[in-house]
Amino acid sequence: MCFLGNSAMKAILYNKLQQVWSLLNILFWGFIMALIFRLFFISSFKIPTESMQPTVIAGDFVLISKQTPGPRFITNFFSMGKSENPKIIRLKGLSTIRRNDILVFNSLCPNWENLKFDLNDYYLKRCVAIPGDTFYIENGFYRVKNCSDTLGCIQNQKELSLQTSDIQINNWDCFPGKVQQFEWNVRNFGPLYLPKAGDYIAIDSSKYLIYRRLIEYEVNKNVSISKGIVSIRDSAINGYTFKLNYYFMAGDNVFSSFDSRYWGLLPEDQIVGKAIFIWKSIDVQTKKIRWNRILNRL
Repeated sequence: MCFLGNSAMKAILYNKLQQVWSLLNILFWGFIMALIFRLFFISSFKIPTESMQPTVIAGDFVLISKQTPGPRFITNFFSMGKSENPKIIRLKGLSTIRRNDILVFNSLCPNWENLKFDLNDYYLKRCVAIPGDTFYIENGFYRVKNCSDTLGCIQNQKELSLQTSDIQINNWDCFPGKVQQFEWNVRNFGPLYLPKAGDYIAIDSSKYLIYRRLIEYEVNKNVSISKGIVSIRDSAINGYTFKLNYYFMAGDNVFSSFDSRYWGLLPEDQIVGKAIFIWKSIDVQTKKIRWNRILNRL
């Protein structure tokens, strides 16, 4: 019978501990690298609705790049529940947002009174107008002044232009709500100027209806109008210099998409990233993988 000495036992134990430590090291640094990759580069989102049909459909899993427009960080995450707007810092990305990019962004929790930020809810829509653009819809077709680009899903826009029933055209109140100055609908909308950071816009009673919620979002103060005079809290203003860039987002399924036509312009700080391709797709009815959709670029 052979017995191991103390030194041999210690050597075996030491080797085992080294193996465990090496494994823990690999797991730890693997977790750190995955976290960094997710924070700075890539994330995945599952699509639950048909608002971007036919480009993206329910059951698609979309990979997004955070390098467009750049990874963002919320610096006041733990104080947002105290009626504070999120304070965002964004690192420089590899590319800027362009017309027709498909973006993932936080839900606005929109209503006609205020604009809020919901970190737990996300939308995926197509950007059809960028800061500095003047956007309008003409007989169902998306247009940008002095731009000849084809914007959005042109086939669905053609169907909308031929729609004879007003049932689908007026099913929701279009932005900025039921006001006499702007009787916009999904077939004829705008023109609407999208502010870019640094833009000064004179604010009268008409522009107040368009930009009030955006100004309130930026200053976190009430904006009101009385006898034609616009005020931020109690201070009268003639105009406002915007701090953020704004975008017009639209679903490719023009008949069933709750988008900028209804809730207005999207602040840049709510954008998570740009969709780049579908990495997985599962039929929501049969639960089977749709192989023909995997790796489709967006």
